[in-house]
Amino acid sequence: MLAFGKNVLMMTNPQEIKKVYISKTRKDEELFTYLKQNKIHYIIVEKELLDKMCKQNHQGIVFERNDFTYEQLENIYNDNFIVILDHLEDPHNFGAIIRTCEAAGVKSMIIPKDRSVDVNETVMKTSVGTTDLVKIVKVTNLVETIKKLQQHNFFVYASDMEGKDFRNINFTEKKVLIIGNEGKGVSNLVAKNCDEIIKIPMLGTVNSLNASVAAAILIFKMGGLS
Repeated sequence: MLAFGKNVLMMTNPQEIKKVYISKTRKDEELFTYLKQNKIHYIIVEKELLDKMCKQNHQGIVFERNDFTYEQLENIYNDNFIVILDHLEDPHNFGAIIRTCEAAGVKSMIIPKDRSVDVNETVMKTSVGTTDLVKIVKVTNLVETIKKLQQHNFFVYASDMEGKDFRNINFTEKKVLIIGNEGKGVSNLVAKNCDEIIKIPMLGTVNSLNASVAAAILIFKMGGLS
């Protein structure tokens, strides 16, 4: 798969990188030193070639890397905090939440296989390259996954406008936070199988927050740094 941008490149495990394409106009001693130290193969090319390879702001750097490897569910049972995304569709939201998880020390996330954004080049760019630092599990059935987590002593919270004020909740040590779809929120079946529904009170005229903003508030409140 293709990825792009300096931060993403330098945050990616060098062993995952196959080849780097760098614009002739890119003058960056730090970058070239990094590539040489890690024995990463690179090619200097015309900027127009990079523009054809990547339609987004590539910063003069596009690289080929191994496809993203998803983690297995059983490998995250020993974590204390897991974030589940209930059919999130916007790669920018996904990338921003991955970045928040990494910053807050949340090591694992879960996404569904269907009707959900995958880890792609936009997600990697928005996450500033932290996709390789957070274990991401892809599952077939979210409800069954929730039940398995509950069997491993996780208490499951879902974010929804009809829930309890998150500021009044004493969160458990082993916990799961579910963030819903940008438009539909948390699905009814998923919500029914959660242990607690929580909300962020809105005091202004806006009645909801962007999914990644809401996730960031709740992740840090729920003890992501602990």
